[in-house]
Amino acid sequence: MNTIYFDNNATTCAAPEVVDEMLPMLTEFYGNPSSMYKFAKKAGDRIHEARQRLADILNAMPEEIVFTSCGTESDSTAIWAAIRANPEKRHILTTRVEHSAIKNMGEYLSHNGYKVTYVPVDSRGNLDLDYFYDHLTNDTAIVSIMWANNETGVTFPIEELAQKVKQRGIVFHTDAVQAVGKIPIDMSKNNVDMLSLSGHKLHGPKGVGALYVRKGTKFSPFLIGGHQESGRRGGTENTASIAGLGKAAQLAAVHMEEENTRVRKLRDSLETGLIDRIPCSIINGDTKNRLPNTTNISFEYIEGESILLMMDELGICASSGSACTSGSLEPSHVLRAMGVPFTAAHGSVRFSLSIYNTQEEVDYVIEKLPPVIERLRAMSPFWKGPETECEIKS
Repeated sequence: MNTIYFDNNATTCAAPEVVDEMLPMLTEFYGNPSSMYKFAKKAGDRIHEARQRLADILNAMPEEIVFTSCGTESDSTAIWAAIRANPEKRHILTTRVEHSAIKNMGEYLSHNGYKVTYVPVDSRGNLDLDYFYDHLTNDTAIVSIMWANNETGVTFPIEELAQKVKQRGIVFHTDAVQAVGKIPIDMSKNNVDMLSLSGHKLHGPKGVGALYVRKGTKFSPFLIGGHQESGRRGGTENTASIAGLGKAAQLAAVHMEEENTRVRKLRDSLETGLIDRIPCSIINGDTKNRLPNTTNISFEYIEGESILLMMDELGICASSGSACTSGSLEPSHVLRAMGVPFTAAHGSVRFSLSIYNTQEEVDYVIEKLPPVIERLRAMSPFWKGPETECEIKS
């Protein structure tokens, strides 16, 4: 049985070209890029090349890229940099549907002297913009809004928000971990001050990320150490992974059109096939403003974890939400913020595709999943058969 991998928002496979880019950095060009001799310069050159490739996909300047260990480090760095640069300001504005990297940082800061405001979303996961604008204050140190939600794929109007925030002189950060490589992002045409991304979300390696820092933004390092990254992030560079991230960014730029055509078509085929065949199922989130690879579907009156276990037996990999919150028995905080009923939130499954998926894989899931849902509902005390009234409405 082949594995059908539909969990690319959790992590992606490293592209073969990425692996080829990384291997020489582990075997031939292993010098410390900070060393002075020529042998080490080869490692430094690869970092320079990766920085340029990452700048290219963002239409940014290479010196605006700071390599980190992951998206979470990028997020933490952005938040700390902003509040250290504005020590007199004690307010942070974010949303109720952020990834745990921002959500938990907000909770930490709220217990340490900061006021954190969480912007609500509607039933389709769209931001309450009036609430957002009403809660910007002169005390706001930073606004942090994700570009695309990791569970539903819903995208937010980041350019519009960043422009409004910039007019107030407030730092704007976006967690774009799920967006980079899937939708066009042009830093020359927006007012975002800092942007986080992660290598393993775009067919690069795990353990490497980057933070875009707009030139002129007040900044202080999160990791204090050596002079690496122009003094903005201490620690010997993860040369092989940085080279891999650079190659992944270059490939993502090449494949972005395919991501928004063929992959989008596959995603739509999957969700249409499942919704048509399974009663009391619904797509969570705005179906217009969302990533091309993501669909989040609730199957009412059963547990998502049970669905995942039975799909696993069939070789199908998906998720009930963020991989970073797996193990929690609580339903998704994103779906709860959207007001999804508990009978549906517990039975939600996220499918996230990539350029490596095929129509044959989609057809396999459409064939195998409906009987799984039927079997689980037969064991559910809440399912009364076909006459059961669906609580969730399209």
